[in-house]
Amino acid sequence: MKRKKWWVVLATIGVSISLAACGNKKSNNVTTTGSTSGTYQAVIKGGHYQTSKARGVAVQQNDNTYNLKSFENGLTNVIAKKFFSPKNYIFQEGQYLSASTLGDWLGRQTSKNPLGLNPAQGKKSDPNPLYIQQIEEQDYVQQSGNSLKLKGVVIGVGINSEYQYQKKTDGPYYTKKISDSEVQAQGKAAAAKIVKRLREKKDLQNVPIVVALYKQAPQDSLVGGTFFAYTKTNSAQVGSWTKLNYKNEVLPKATSAAEANSNSTGTSGSFSNFKSQVQNFFPNISGVTAQAQSKDGTLQGMHVTITTQFYSQTEINSFTGYIVQAAKKYLPNGVPIDIKIQSDSNIQAVVYRDAGSSKWNAHIFGSY
Repeated sequence: MKRKKWWVVLATIGVSISLAACGNKKSNNVTTTGSTSGTYQAVIKGGHYQTSKARGVAVQQNDNTYNLKSFENGLTNVIAKKFFSPKNYIFQEGQYLSASTLGDWLGRQTSKNPLGLNPAQGKKSDPNPLYIQQIEEQDYVQQSGNSLKLKGVVIGVGINSEYQYQKKTDGPYYTKKISDSEVQAQGKAAAAKIVKRLREKKDLQNVPIVVALYKQAPQDSLVGGTFFAYTKTNSAQVGSWTKLNYKNEVLPKATSAAEANSNSTGTSGSFSNFKSQVQNFFPNISGVTAQAQSKDGTLQGMHVTITTQFYSQTEINSFTGYIVQAAKKYLPNGVPIDIKIQSDSNIQAVVYRDAGSSKWNAHIFGSY
């Protein structure tokens, strides 16, 4: 395994917002992007998108990119929308926590860094874990005359579910599992300190602050982690927590014949039937996999990936048409699903169904 650096600035914004340049509203040097249904408008200043002051700062203890994507998307779509409707609020990347501030907070607590939210290392042969992996700030504003006024802040705290370390430099890596109880305790302890520190900032003394806790998936996971609790406070103290029960999984699952038979009508069974039909119909298929998310045991959506070995455009066209028909017949109804058809080198087509719709759409990537 390659040697890891402590800090990394990830070159991605990754926030699930629409940047369509339509319906802009002007406010002196401030404009807002347009939005599609259910998405936030975002802030543009001086003709440029307003990026976060701590853009992508994280401890590179867990470099699973699925975690980064699901963390940022979930913070916006699962957490923020509970309190700040896209109809009434405008999204702004975090402007109150700088990269240097988050760098200190994500570090270990030492005499030189008393603000560290992670514990001191302890013994090198059996170090204390780095629990807090990432922190993200999102600001929600409203237009007031010729200015934008801050109405609330959402903070996401990502907590590792495992910790990798070396007992000696250039030695092998060891993995220490972090229990769910530790994840919850460390996340809630960090949240209390974060809220108290935010209230010390003049601009944040009287706005609602929402804090959400996210359990990181392991390094080798093929799906991201999940948010498991959130709280809202109007003071410098954290109140009661609301639990969330999300589960992410990769399909197909490795199951026994008996389990497969018992689940034949469930999500896993539906996907297995879809996969079998696709692979039997076209011989040049390298793999069919999916990410599925459920909430309280109910499917919320799926991301399907089909890897092909097609070489002609006519094969891609025919295959995409077949996928639309197979998806209608075999995949679960009533939830958003997207199907990415790709080769080893590029995306060939996308098939999708939006939330609340029964219509499947397809787009084939061609060339002039």
